[in-house]
Amino acid sequence: MESPLRNLIGKDTVIKGDIESSGDIRVDGKLIGSLKSNGKIVVGQTGTIEGDITCKQADISGYVKGVLNCEELTTLKATSNVEIDMNTKQLCIEVGAIFTGKCQMSQPALQPKSVKL
Repeated sequence: MESPLRNLIGKDTVIKGDIESSGDIRVDGKLIGSLKSNGKIVVGQTGTIEGDITCKQADISGYVKGVLNCEELTTLKATSNVEIDMNTKQLCIEVGAIFTGKCQMSQPALQPKSVKL
């Protein structure tokens, strides 16, 4: 089985512009622009994103400002500081995380169970 591509924006790197990837991305530097991934986005403790994020999963330990659209699980670690409007399926916020903004959580519609009479 092939693993998804992994990309890293290093601690001393600043990128201005939009990024799209089919694999996972880790941000330890600074991104000013939008970030789209079909995989997981990890924002490390030294990472900063100022822009919109679209991904399958998000694991945030650093600073994020913008709009976050996450298909599955968003995790805000204890060291995170976010100013976001978020749309996610599931949300986990650790004690110590700073969250300013709005969150909308959506779950798939439950299918009714068949009843035997």
